[in-house]
Order: sequence, then C-alpha cells, then structure tokens
Amino acid sequence: MKSLFLLLATMLCFSSSFAKDATPLAADPVLEQRLISISEEMRCLVCQNESLAGSRSDLANDLRREIRTLIQEGKSDDQIRTFMVERYGDFVLYRPPVKPITWLLWIGPFVILLIGIVGLLNYLRRRNQSIPSTTLSQTDNAKIDALLNQDRRDRRND
Repeated sequence: MKSLFLLLATMLCFSSSFAKDATPLAADPVLEQRLISISEEMRCLVCQNESLAGSRSDLANDLRREIRTLIQEGKSDDQIRTFMVERYGDFVLYRPPVKPITWLLWIGPFVILLIGIVGLLNYLRRRNQSIPSTTLSQTDNAKIDALLNQDRRDRRND
C-alpha cells in the first residue's frame, strides 16, 4: 500500500513536467489584437452561441489560425470577413448584413411577436363574445342591494 501511495505521489509531482504549453500568441501583439477583434464579431460554427474568439473547439482553433494567416498576408478586416462569409455564409457573422436573404433573420422575431399579439387579441375577443351578457331585472337588483346592506350591517356589528 505504501509503494502504491509513493508511486501516485511521484506521478503527481512529475505530471506538471508532461503538461503541454499554451499555444503561443502571435509574435506581433498588434496582429493578435486584430485577430481578437475580428474573431469577436464571428460566431463559432460548432458552438453557435459563442464567439470565435471565446470558443475552444477544434474548428474555432482552425478558423483563428486561418484568420491569423490572412492577417499576415496583409488582408484587410473587410477582406477577411468577406472570405469567411463566402466560405461559411452569413451565419458566421454575429451581425449579418441586412439584405433580402437575411430579412427573415432581422424581421422574423418581430413578425412572430406581432402574430402572437394578434392571436392573443383574437382569442380574448372571442372569449369575451362567447360569454353571454345578461341584464338584471329590478327585482334582482333589489335583492342584491338588500344582501349588500345586510352584509354592511353585519360588519358594523362585529
């Protein structure tokens, strides 16, 4: 048992020597800042709810490497975005451009909200119309008044 414990303790001590180093950032901090600003505007195609800069998926790593290569080739930010959109479609952008093919993305939530409001109003209107309205006779009104007066007197006496 002691030898097993000694073996585990030794493995824990030396495990840090087997750890991989973090992948180095670009040698140029300006280039790395450009990479981060561009990749913050793009969606990870695997995670879909994370930016390309924040994702740790293999595809995100590959795409960041591709963007870094394009930056080193001297491409502008717009050229890099255009390259990514041509390759992966408008979905890769967090803010896709407003054009006929993306109208549904921009206007869709408002249309769904409007349809929901119209449906709710129709439901409420139909429900109110289905409840029969009755008018009370003078005798019924007198009975209600008597009951209310009796209730008021009972409350005063308590």
